[in-house]
Amino acid sequence: MILKNALPLIQKFNQLLKDQPAADVIQFFIRNYRDNLGFSTSLGAEDQVITQIIAGIDPGVYIFTLDTGRMFPETYDLLDLTQQRYKVKVKVFFPEQKAVEEMVYNKGINLFYESIENRKLCCRIRKIEPLKRALENIDFWISGLRREQSVTREDLSLIEWDQLNNKIKINPLIDWKSIDLWDYIRKNNIPYNPLHDKGFPSIGCQPCTRAIEPGEDIRAGRWGWENPETRECGLHKK
Repeated sequence: MILKNALPLIQKFNQLLKDQPAADVIQFFIRNYRDNLGFSTSLGAEDQVITQIIAGIDPGVYIFTLDTGRMFPETYDLLDLTQQRYKVKVKVFFPEQKAVEEMVYNKGINLFYESIENRKLCCRIRKIEPLKRALENIDFWISGLRREQSVTREDLSLIEWDQLNNKIKINPLIDWKSIDLWDYIRKNNIPYNPLHDKGFPSIGCQPCTRAIEPGEDIRAGRWGWENPETRECGLHKK
């Protein structure tokens, strides 16, 4: 474990890797910290790019995803296709059965529509708690976050300290624009969720995700009944 030296390391990493291509950033951490490293994929477009890069370097790297039990069928199909295409194994973490059962019994199956508190409770049980288990034995966490995705992500860095989970988070696509993302996907024939072609720039749980209208913010389809400032599930708070 390297957490005692995390902040000086983060400064060093940001200086060393500034303006480096995403593949070089990923390769650096695989080469130096492979056994202490994990990549969380939601099967979104950004994560599909990172999966393709990782598979080209070392397909045995620890990759995981969270199955909340409320995902789109297209997401499950893409998970299967991705594992076959890139010869990677993606470990799936599920929420604790008893916690879900008690929440649904006490609050209802669609509790998240009723209040932000209920929605955050659902996210905590279905996503945040499984994430903690997924991150338990690693210090370095690769994610597909981009600054362009949301007003809540504008101050992110390439390498940063995730205070909520006590991990060093690596955001290799942090400066990519949507045009960069989709140019890379098409150039490399990367499989992606067909919902992206139906107006879904961001895809999460089925009840909490919708297609966006022309001109809307790209995160407008996530928890669309809430204000933009609250549209995070808690996975990526600093």
